[in-house]
Amino acid sequence: MRVLFTTNPHKSIFQYMVPLAWALRTAGHEVRFAGRPSFAATITQAGLTAVPVGRRSDPFRLLDFVAPEDIVASRIGLPTPWDVTEDPAKATWDHLLEGYGLVVSSLREENFPMISDLVEFARHWQPDLVIWDPLTYAGPIAAQAVGAAHARILFGADVFGIPRAHFLRLKAEQPAGQRPDPLAEWLGGYARKYGGEYTESMATGHFTIDQFPRSLQTEADGLHYLRMQYIPYGGPATVPNWLRKPPTRPRVALTMGLSATDVYNGYTINTQETLDALADLDIELIATIADTEKNKLARIPDNTRLVPYIPLHHLAPTCTAFIHHAGAATLATVARHPIPHLSLHYHWDQPLLARKLTAHGAGLDLHTSQATGPAIRHALQRLLTEPHFTHRATALQNETLSAPTPNQLIPHLETLTHHHRTTTT
Repeated sequence: MRVLFTTNPHKSIFQYMVPLAWALRTAGHEVRFAGRPSFAATITQAGLTAVPVGRRSDPFRLLDFVAPEDIVASRIGLPTPWDVTEDPAKATWDHLLEGYGLVVSSLREENFPMISDLVEFARHWQPDLVIWDPLTYAGPIAAQAVGAAHARILFGADVFGIPRAHFLRLKAEQPAGQRPDPLAEWLGGYARKYGGEYTESMATGHFTIDQFPRSLQTEADGLHYLRMQYIPYGGPATVPNWLRKPPTRPRVALTMGLSATDVYNGYTINTQETLDALADLDIELIATIADTEKNKLARIPDNTRLVPYIPLHHLAPTCTAFIHHAGAATLATVARHPIPHLSLHYHWDQPLLARKLTAHGAGLDLHTSQATGPAIRHALQRLLTEPHFTHRATALQNETLSAPTPNQLIPHLETLTHHHRTTTT
């Protein structure tokens, strides 16, 4: 079958999709990956065939950075309407309607440059299945135009499906003729433009590919989730020689993610304070610190090795504990190993995932407004000395590895594609 992937020009989201794209290729299926012209080099660097669509533009920025001194006053989490995933008490008609109005305006701006070209290519190539990330609604628009089956692939918690389920429930309770739906109206306009009608699958997919353990995930009632094991992919990298040698004392990793400097404007913890607080512990601290942040440091403790980047799936197996920002890719990578986590979370779904991880017992979490040097030190010492954290991390590892790999998922995708694919002229 022919499978078309599509995403907006955000490398960290794209990387969640690469292993499945390659699994489909090695199973003998034809795969194309559509993205904006400026993103084609990132796609081809992963060994995939790029289809440039839309205008040439720079990657969008998801969030303006809030300076560390403002973090206490600005605990950024999920924006409306997606915030009801964390706080169901916010699931009111007025809150969700306003939120969808705002978010559709942003989604329209991000997707508009791609839609026309993507539909044109889909009509030419006739994909059987379109796979799209939850922010790239150009995908279901193109799929609807050619009758292809289509699926969302999640890049974290399903903070999109749950608000939609709440919205549809509350919409049905409104008086007839007073049921505005900004998302359906926007997508429906494109569906009609290309000869079809809106269906709710355009909002949430015919089915959803979920790469995260059930115990860490949020699921919406009524949606079809297809669980898949997360396989790390971080792009081209070289494993350093020192990593081949086993550590002589407990190795602890520290990363606040690539997006902190690639997309945003810096880390949301005080890096120097953190390194100083851990300086006298009998550990080997491996900290992935971007050069722009490293230049701000006044000193590097003797027990610390700084690297700008290292493949975390090579580093994690050598570690006793892992300090991270609760970014979904980092968390899922570490979850493949029996390693307790210390999550220093800040925004998007990081607080949600971090709290679920703590509730599971596989780690501890601190919002970055509370992540002082002493607090990080105390939490890390607990992870290193209290065995139950490692026991629960082992249980999370077992759950993670019990899910089908991308290769094992292919027969299910074939069956679902056959079920949902329709014939168009």
